[in-house]
Amino acid sequence: MSDHSYPRGSLSGSALGGGRITAGVIRVGDTVRRPASSSSEFVAALLRMLEERDFDGAPRHLGQSDGMDVLTYIAGDVPDRFQTWSDEQVAAAGALLRSLHDATRGSALAGRCPVVCHHDAGPNNVVFRKGTPVAFIDFDTAAPGSPLEDFGYMAWTWCVSSKQRLPVESQAAQVRLLADAYGLDSLQRSVVVDCVLERQSRNARFWAELLASAERVPATREVIGARIAWSQREHAFTQDRRDVFARALA
Repeated sequence: MSDHSYPRGSLSGSALGGGRITAGVIRVGDTVRRPASSSSEFVAALLRMLEERDFDGAPRHLGQSDGMDVLTYIAGDVPDRFQTWSDEQVAAAGALLRSLHDATRGSALAGRCPVVCHHDAGPNNVVFRKGTPVAFIDFDTAAPGSPLEDFGYMAWTWCVSSKQRLPVESQAAQVRLLADAYGLDSLQRSVVVDCVLERQSRNARFWAELLASAERVPATREVIGARIAWSQREHAFTQDRRDVFARALA
């Protein structure tokens, strides 16, 4: 559900393509400008808090201008599609997610929940430098939640794939590596597979509900249908091999 990917060039005023939800995101010099939305106020407060708490893995909020949220541009590369990641990249992603969560613990924004979740922490919402994940972008879906919500989505989008570019045993080993890098305890590890399955189901449901809504959707029915079918295939793949993943996490 990524909102945009960074341009490969460095032209000021360039559109940031690859969006699935938010249209009209552009780069102007060293800033990113996004159409203001119902989430703008919360995102602004979150990014200000992350800055105050010295978390440097997120853009800074600079205010609004002409109906656009203005953020700092984080230099680097953002992948436009899912792929296979090295163990080092997976571990760095897990550590980055833990740092984000730790920076929100005990905050008013988290409320009664343990942390504020990004809720879309796939590689297509992460800036890489020299191949290393260094920052999250696209906080439009951020909200209070459980760390395992984000972890389940990250385990899926970084480590698990029904296309099996890596054998399932290698995928399971990377999920364990991600858990090690994040610092999950044994109780949390015991529910990781269920968290992955829940996020896959949630993704299919998100697109199905969007397709059924009366609102203008950000893609054709065929494209959204393909995203639903992909999420369902991923869920079936994980469910059929849950014992492999559970053994790796034990």
